[in-house]
Amino acid sequence: MKYPFLAGAAVVVLTAALAACGSSADGNGPQAAGATTPAASGPTAAGPSAGAPQEPGPDASASETSQAPKVPADRITPATGSFTKKQKEFLVDRVPEGMDPAAVLQTGQETCDKLRYLVKVERDTAVGSIVTGEIPDAEPAVAHLCTQHQELVDEAALSYADGTHTGKKLRAGGYRSAAPTKDCTWQIEDGAGKALDSGSSDTGKPTRITIPRTARTFTSTGCYAWLPEGEHG
Repeated sequence: MKYPFLAGAAVVVLTAALAACGSSADGNGPQAAGATTPAASGPTAAGPSAGAPQEPGPDASASETSQAPKVPADRITPATGSFTKKQKEFLVDRVPEGMDPAAVLQTGQETCDKLRYLVKVERDTAVGSIVTGEIPDAEPAVAHLCTQHQELVDEAALSYADGTHTGKKLRAGGYRSAAPTKDCTWQIEDGAGKALDSGSSDTGKPTRITIPRTARTFTSTGCYAWLPEGEHG
């Protein structure tokens, strides 16, 4: 990635573009199903920033919504028209009682719209946005509403966001930093706390590292996300 601020700029332009068009080019939005779409906005994806690791805290309102009783599958219907099979599958167990299912569908479609836009701007940023949770719930949206982006979700599952990752499940292999800031630092340790590798970068350009099989702790700050390269295991 040539410019460390590209992710943030891309998301700003994306937000404006979505507000202007108000519909999806993929043809899977609520309007395509004939559903009435109330005003609703999907989660905003923010680009990487210098400083603390990107570890978004839990959203209280989102947590309350996820715990609310859900509308049974046989009662998920739009105000007008009907949902497609894929749209219905996305909505199962995702529509709280009292909420218009078209509004829930819209947030899923906005997720697809953001990914579609970011892929055109910078693919690594699109994957990084999934890894860091800046585009939340990407997996179900992609699985049902925009399957053409499945590779992004699969790659994100093998990636690491800024923060501390521990345990035997660390995946050995090569990684590159996606959209790092100019304060990108990392450290890899074994089970005894011995440093196996560490480094920093102030260039804002992608950096490559290798996590060995003996690694048990991987800490990253200001690097945004690390995406896999080659074989991992």
